[in-house]
Amino acid sequence: MSTLPLVTEADATPEQATALAAVKQALGSVPNLTRAMANSPALLHGYLGLAGSLDGGTLPRSTRERLAIAIAQSNTCSYCLSAHTYTGQRLAGLGAEQAAAARKGDADDPKVAAILAFAVAVNEQRGRIDESELAAVRHAGVSDAEIAEVLGHVALNVLTNYFNNVAGTEIDFPRVLA
Repeated sequence: MSTLPLVTEADATPEQATALAAVKQALGSVPNLTRAMANSPALLHGYLGLAGSLDGGTLPRSTRERLAIAIAQSNTCSYCLSAHTYTGQRLAGLGAEQAAAARKGDADDPKVAAILAFAVAVNEQRGRIDESELAAVRHAGVSDAEIAEVLGHVALNVLTNYFNNVAGTEIDFPRVLA
């Protein structure tokens, strides 16, 4: 059950309508996450801004989707796990095995596996990683720029995971339970 209402175009304030229109223009549809976030247009615009900036980064979409799957599993967010399993497979070309491995923080590519392990460690340890974890991700060939970007993606996914867990956002993707 949703604890925050889903804002529709019919009941949106002008500011909410502008935010929802921006989502539809960017994504082609308006997922329930963004309808719930539209209760605060400031939050929705902030989320879209950070997501858009990170989408223009250096990490490939398939890596970003796997990272989102790993963090959603870590934070038991079924909404985000469902959304990113769907988009990972449909838009990033992930196979079912790759999505399943990402749920465990693993990947067939050693660099991606290191990124996922690092991201999950950052999330589960609330950013208090030790030097060996940083050394391991660097040893796998992850640059400082990529490490910084991974931290941005962890923060973005924590935002959406926590938001959906609190809001009880109705899943509007094929359901995958965390």
